[in-house]
This record gives sequence, C-alpha cells and structure tokens, in this order.
Amino acid sequence: MPEIKLHLATEVVPIWRKTEEELEEMGVPPPYWAFAWAGGQALARYILDNRATVAGKRVLDFGSGSGLVAIAAKLAGAQAVLAADVDHFAVAAIAMNAEVNGAQVDATADDMIGRGCAWDVMLCGDMCYERPLAERLLGWLQDRAKGGATIFLGDPGRSYFPKTGVERCALYRVQTTRELEDREIRETGVYRLNAPSP
Repeated sequence: MPEIKLHLATEVVPIWRKTEEELEEMGVPPPYWAFAWAGGQALARYILDNRATVAGKRVLDFGSGSGLVAIAAKLAGAQAVLAADVDHFAVAAIAMNAEVNGAQVDATADDMIGRGCAWDVMLCGDMCYERPLAERLLGWLQDRAKGGATIFLGDPGRSYFPKTGVERCALYRVQTTRELEDREIRETGVYRLNAPSP
C-alpha cells in the first residue's frame, strides 16, 4: 500500500524467537503485529478508497497489530482513532508506524470486547482465525451494530468468519507471503456487519 509506510518483519521465526528472548519466556503468542495481514490490507485499501466511511467519525481499529488500518482511517479523515491490541509489542509498533506516517492514533492494550460503544465506526481486519475469539468478538460486534455503530470486517476466508449477517462491500487480490499464508495472493473481502434483527 503505497500511501502508508510500516515497520514490518520479513520472517516470522526470527522475530518470534527475539520476542521470547526479550521477555525471557517461551511459548509467547506469534508476533501478529509485525506483519500486514491480508484482511487488514484489504480493509485499509477500502477505507482509503472510500473515505466517507470514516471521515469526521470516531473510529476503533480492533486487533490493530501493526496499526495499518488505524493509520488508514486517520489518513482518510477520521476525527479520532483508537487502535486496540492486547499485545504490548503491538502498541509500541502502532506508535512507531503512526509517527512515521504523521497520523495521530491513540493505542491501547486493553481488551475492548464487552465495552460500550464510544465509536461511530469499528474496524476489524483478519480476526476470525480462532473459534473462541471469533465467537466472543462477533457477539460483541453484533451488539455494537445494534447500538448504531457501523462495522467493517476485512477477511481472506478464515475458518470462523460468519457465513450470514454480512454484506460484501469489496473484493481485493492481496499480495501475501508464504511465511504467513498458503499462497502468495489471497482473495480478501471487506464486509459490513449487519445489525441483527430485533
């Protein structure tokens, strides 16, 4: 994505080992924050191409990772952006990446699931890869959609992405790496989550 500069890793294993060494702990979660995942890339592209979706609005980027989607939202004219990721390394990466792009993005390592809706727009890229997280997240997002938030999801076909209750807004062919995916190009959709019927 030429509009946004990111500090990213090129290989998973070396940075994962370095993280474990730094924390003096084995079995830490993978460094999701060190890569631009397909769902996030598609969502960021959609936002930059459809600025009215976030312009002048309060935006939450959930599971922000590198901060790519949050930065895209701010560059597209969002009034305020909060990037949320429970990994403290991600919060540091978001700050570095926001600074290099001149984007004012706040970041938190708090678990936002279950919190009330202070955001007009909520963005989630590539978050449906594990069943427990996907079920917990989607229940909360549906509740927020009922409360009036507009919710966009970026997804390249993860196993636990919802089969119903979403409307596809765009489809992209996203360049990935064999370090992360089983192919170098992933067809990746951007979806709007529909509010559940009363």
